[in-house]
Amino acid sequence: MTLFKRQFRLRNTLLLLLAIVAFSFSVPLKAFATQDAATDTGLTFTDIPTAADSIAIRKKADSAAKAKVDIAAKAEVGKAAGTTGESSSESLWQLFLVGFLGGLAAFLLPCVYPMLPLTVSFFTKKGGTRAKAIWQSCLYGLSIIFIYVVFGLLITLVFGPAALNGLATNGIFNFFFFLMLVVFGVSFLGAFEITLPSSLANKLDENSDKGGLAGIFFMASTLVVVSFSCTGPAIGGVLANAFLKGERLAPIIVMFGFSLAIALPFTLFAMFPSALKSLPKSGGWLNSVKVVLGFLEIALALKFLSNVDLAYHWNLIDREVVLSIWIAIGLLTSLYLIGKIKFSHDSDVQYLTVTRTFFAIGAFAFTVYMIPGLWGAPLKSISALLPPLSTQDFDISGGGSATVAAPASAANVGPKKYEELFKRLPKVKGLDEWYDYDQAMELAKQLHKPVLIDFTGWNCVNCRKMEQEVFPDPAVLKTLQSEFVILQQVIDEKTDLPAAEQYTSSVTGKKVTTIGGKMIDFEISKYNSNAQPFYVIVNEKGEQLVTPQGASDIATFKKYLDSGIAAYKAGK
Repeated sequence: MTLFKRQFRLRNTLLLLLAIVAFSFSVPLKAFATQDAATDTGLTFTDIPTAADSIAIRKKADSAAKAKVDIAAKAEVGKAAGTTGESSSESLWQLFLVGFLGGLAAFLLPCVYPMLPLTVSFFTKKGGTRAKAIWQSCLYGLSIIFIYVVFGLLITLVFGPAALNGLATNGIFNFFFFLMLVVFGVSFLGAFEITLPSSLANKLDENSDKGGLAGIFFMASTLVVVSFSCTGPAIGGVLANAFLKGERLAPIIVMFGFSLAIALPFTLFAMFPSALKSLPKSGGWLNSVKVVLGFLEIALALKFLSNVDLAYHWNLIDREVVLSIWIAIGLLTSLYLIGKIKFSHDSDVQYLTVTRTFFAIGAFAFTVYMIPGLWGAPLKSISALLPPLSTQDFDISGGGSATVAAPASAANVGPKKYEELFKRLPKVKGLDEWYDYDQAMELAKQLHKPVLIDFTGWNCVNCRKMEQEVFPDPAVLKTLQSEFVILQQVIDEKTDLPAAEQYTSSVTGKKVTTIGGKMIDFEISKYNSNAQPFYVIVNEKGEQLVTPQGASDIATFKKYLDSGIAAYKAGK
């Protein structure tokens, strides 16, 4: 009876870990760091220089008379970048956590979990002494980590930092990740298995018999290869989150967290083999874990398809389309957990355990939570994963399509340029955004107001965070409405510029052919930055008034706006 209780408690603990993993897959993007780096990329690769590259180029091009001005500008950007460095470090920790939780989920899959007692038994019997067994198990765990981290390193070396930064808006890669996650999700549902060649596994297994350090390494390699049919889709999920972030170290960090979560159980149970007795036996519950993760991966895949739809104006994957599919997936997951539907490889659910019941309640409750979103509810907890509210056709709240009448004097500026092009861009109810630099400056002259330049993007996750959590704050919104002309620069807009407006960038030396390309070239050349969100306050002459600001909380952003207003009034 005591053993049964220990098994029951441990099984509950493992399933609780799965719940945490499920949550991490559903809301990872909203928690990411305070700045997203994005570049102007189309369906073909476009090399966008980093801010550091831009500064170096400008140093060569600028005259000696302008050197002091450049130094001052760089100092201001450096101040703004200080908080970015801290938040970048924080985001890497978050990516590590995503990878670690993904590794825990992979450990609970049928291809990995049953191998635990076999591996532990091998070390305890072959090691001879307890100290030797512990030493060998540690090497085994380190070998697993080494293999996965090298894989992450190769990804970074192949794509490079610049390409990684561009994946968030690149059409090819977003569509590739969409297809990859769908295929992996379908494989988890049992349609087929994705495996590496059996000859590779056999060869590694033969080498594992050599003994010594090489033998232990080949044993770890065999585990990685043999379990690939389960871990492959999980790796795809965590790497997808890494690519969305665009950090150059993201693949390495996320793979380190993933491999650590897999390696730890093998190492720890080899150190304490008696603890194996408390583990729940392999069975149908392992396959249930696999199927639930399959549903989650298919749901996450829609985020990548939505990215492509927004950037290239397909206008097919609206917010209610994604929500409808997610609601259907949530309902299927709920029915699966209570045993009302099953797949060919599932065992019968003869009765519901307490743990399984609570998972079913959670899945069903989350499904019900999403339903009001079909009528325009903001759904803030998952809003970063959804297409913007401005894409919703039916919105009884008016939040997605609300517009504010421009001031009477704005009539002298003419029709708002690019308004039709950016009608699906996320909107903040109560704000009147402009998109053309010359128009915004002319309007600022007429209204005698400073201009807030908002460098944003279609697929900038943390831009959405600012628009959903900071801008709608009553104090911030009132200040933006009454004191500023707002100019949005959408750096990943793929629409071609008219031939007469295309030019060769003095910073990159490359031809600028798209609207987004013009906007990011302006950000790089003027402010030595290619990050989004990025906010700059200027006067009607385009002169910078205060240090640029990245994403921040409500209090910090309000102080930034107030400092810009004070600087503008002081210069009058």
